[in-house]
Amino acid sequence: MGGAWKVAYADFVTAMMAFFLLMWILNMVPPETKAGLAAYFSGERNFDSSSTSPISNNPFIQNTDKIDARDIKINETERSHYAIAQKLKMLMADAVPQNSSGLSADDLGVQLRVNSDALFQAGSIRITPQAEKVFQSVLDVLREYNLYLVVRGHADSSEAQPPFPSAWELSGARAATVLHYLADRNIKPSRLRGVAYGDTRPLKPGFDESSRAANRRVEFFFHRPEVMSYSVVY
Repeated sequence: MGGAWKVAYADFVTAMMAFFLLMWILNMVPPETKAGLAAYFSGERNFDSSSTSPISNNPFIQNTDKIDARDIKINETERSHYAIAQKLKMLMADAVPQNSSGLSADDLGVQLRVNSDALFQAGSIRITPQAEKVFQSVLDVLREYNLYLVVRGHADSSEAQPPFPSAWELSGARAATVLHYLADRNIKPSRLRGVAYGDTRPLKPGFDESSRAANRRVEFFFHRPEVMSYSVVY
């Protein structure tokens, strides 16, 4: 019994050593990496109402510029999504203003969202100079990775004008314009799909101009060939 305190003291010293070792390791990690890891492991999920199967704004994807994937354990799907998102962020940096685009991800793939005002002239399918940069970025990703792409067109009903009788036709024509651009540059049509949503899936509720502008968008959903399904296309 007289030596019991020695065992307790040894356990205490071991625990203190482990604690100080942990603090030393945390002190060596850059603040940006810690912020990214905290966001990833927080488990917080936000959802984009624009798709039938919700696309979660995965903190891991949102913090690709803060996390070094070599330092944490992730599965192959997450690693692939990380690489795609990182590539898109890099390519889009000079293509459109940051507030005109966004990245999100779910278990099936990675989605790039770009405001239509940055891609097309008002009420038309005539592309802007910025659109060329965005389309080229999408093209680069499709050439580098064995992915399929769904282009989802969303339009504001107030901007529809002849020859487009409604937002349905305008959003469909814009999605088709993107698909033709990619197919004309040797992307196999079998890898491409297009969907027209018109104004039925607003990203931001409301009828003011700010809301309407946010809802005018094109979504590029990159996914693996083996997950081609109803939920991916629609």
